[in-house]
Amino acid sequence: MNKNDCSLNNNAFLIKGLKDSMPLLGGYIPVAISFGIIATQANFSPLEATLISLFIYAGASQFLLVAMVASGASLWLAVLMTLLINARHLVYAPNLALFIPNKRYWWLLMYGLTDQIYALAHTRLPHIPEQYRSAWFISASLLAWFSWVAGTALGAVIGEEVTQTWPTLTQVMPFALPALFIVLLAPKFTSQLWSLTLGVSIVVALMLSLFDMTNLAIPSAALCGALCYFLLEKQSQGALSNDA
Repeated sequence: MNKNDCSLNNNAFLIKGLKDSMPLLGGYIPVAISFGIIATQANFSPLEATLISLFIYAGASQFLLVAMVASGASLWLAVLMTLLINARHLVYAPNLALFIPNKRYWWLLMYGLTDQIYALAHTRLPHIPEQYRSAWFISASLLAWFSWVAGTALGAVIGEEVTQTWPTLTQVMPFALPALFIVLLAPKFTSQLWSLTLGVSIVVALMLSLFDMTNLAIPSAALCGALCYFLLEKQSQGALSNDA
């Protein structure tokens, strides 16, 4: 393959990355607008709110950071809590790095890693030729990042006026991100293994929430789901080896 063909294919996968990540904007922008509004209400300037999204880019951790700083908590404590919430990326990044060509700059790509980009990349990258995976990931993560920063700036500047004009938006926007996760998980229910795994996670989370143990609901559901997947996959592999 000559350089012109390689360049054309890179451009094609850059465009594909943009198209594949476009649906994420439906969740990113409303939540980013919410963050912009909350940050300005907590006495952060629009510029400060936008810079937080630009450099920290940590979703829920940004809401926690703003809330803790606004309540007078120590900055070091706020930073520590933000790092703890983002500790899940220590699992995400190595797992995703398996699908990305081993180039010197691959670790820089992890700055654009979010829950949604991880789920999307984990589904799409295995079906993309290895030499074009970086192009796809760069365009997908950049679009998501730009939408988050732009949404924050919009919310910080005009968000309060918009919500005063349409107060229903304050109730609708927080559901955008959970809805986005549901959309990303829905295709997994076509697999029996994933259906059982997700079913166990959902039941555990609901049961703990009903008993007012909401703080334990998400981590416990995640652990139970992971254990369920591991045991079912091991059982399936054992059955296949016995048949062989």
